[in-house]
Amino acid sequence: MALTGLQIQKLLPKTNCKECGCNTCMAFAMKLAAKKAELSECPYASDEAKRVLGAAAEPPVKALALGPDKSVKLGGETVLYRHEKTFVSPTALAVNVNDTDDPASRRAVLEGVRDYVLERVGEKLTIQMVCVTHKGDRAAFVDLAKNAYEITHKPLVLRSADSKALVAAAEAVKGSGSLLASATRDTAARLVETARANGHALAVTGADLNELVELTTTLRAGGFGDLVLDFPAASRAERFQTSSIARRAALKAGTKPLGYPALRFIGGTDLLDIAAEGVDDICKYGGVTVLPVFDKALLTALMTMRQNIFTDPQKPIQVEPKVYAIGEPTRTSPVFVTTNFSLTYFIVSGEIENAGTSAWLVIPECEGQSVLTAWAAGKFSGASIAKFCQAAGLDAMVDTRQIVIPGYVSQISGELEENLPGWKVLVGPQEAADLESFIKARLAS
Repeated sequence: MALTGLQIQKLLPKTNCKECGCNTCMAFAMKLAAKKAELSECPYASDEAKRVLGAAAEPPVKALALGPDKSVKLGGETVLYRHEKTFVSPTALAVNVNDTDDPASRRAVLEGVRDYVLERVGEKLTIQMVCVTHKGDRAAFVDLAKNAYEITHKPLVLRSADSKALVAAAEAVKGSGSLLASATRDTAARLVETARANGHALAVTGADLNELVELTTTLRAGGFGDLVLDFPAASRAERFQTSSIARRAALKAGTKPLGYPALRFIGGTDLLDIAAEGVDDICKYGGVTVLPVFDKALLTALMTMRQNIFTDPQKPIQVEPKVYAIGEPTRTSPVFVTTNFSLTYFIVSGEIENAGTSAWLVIPECEGQSVLTAWAAGKFSGASIAKFCQAAGLDAMVDTRQIVIPGYVSQISGELEENLPGWKVLVGPQEAADLESFIKARLAS
């Protein structure tokens, strides 16, 4: 039974220390009751409070870790919409291989998965899992499972309707922290013991949500909680609806049997359809999404979407405030300035590089905000930029005395010149895409 904020507050230290980020213990208790905070944020919680509030503080969607090093995180979610707080565990993307596929093409896919890295705004995005699907004989399935893990060293989704094949494959990759898919009412007892003995998680499925609830309730009562839900759904619309119902039931109604990450297998060959289904799952509310093909363009689209959805809206991705060397600048190279929002930094630095020039890029502290947002908040003004340049020792680093500001904040040019004696401010283009022509027209030596 969920505890109210008042009941939780009675178990807290009542010091109002503010170290949890709330002004009072009562405010923190209300956040705990709403599943918008964790008890671990209170540095002075007693053992008694931890014991009593353990279940109350547990996220409504169970946190689960896969892989030999437990690096693939699933679940742990506390909100329906990311703007309420944030989404916690990015949807794990997996690529499928079948044991009936051509061996050469299978190996090419596995090596592609192993080597794939997309670097975007300072983050390196990778494929977290491989799905091995049983379509042929049992021995081929087991061999492919071993081979897939040996090549990629990533946790697997072992998919088979044959429980004996799943048992054999699970034993063959013991310790890989993989996911067995999927147990039914008839096979759950055997597969849960296999999962427990070999360090794997277990996906469960059923004819409908009621059957899923019965099955997860039974397994949870038996002491096994490393579960993932494989929803029964006949269409994309039904899947979308079922995922939303399950998440809402877990978060709003406290339905523990539906409070687990979800698994989805996407079929078909049309890349646009696959991308659309992948976007659906990332937004509502995929734990593991299995793609039927390895395609870099598809992965780029899905990973970009995933990064945007799972970025904490209260903590924008940002780079360290400092003066960056773009290329191999000298003391006479041009100087540019922009904010420390990662996307802005990487776009501007990339356009400078594309122009074939080297430059200094001044990145002051703007709390990860974009140019116009930071300017509107008073964090990207002539005075603040000048103060940062002086603290960074820019005068001593360069001989040039020209600094280029973004065109959208041309109005700060006079203030910046007043606060940086001896410097001339050039107003650059509004769009970073126009930097190359600006550099060639205005800064070419």
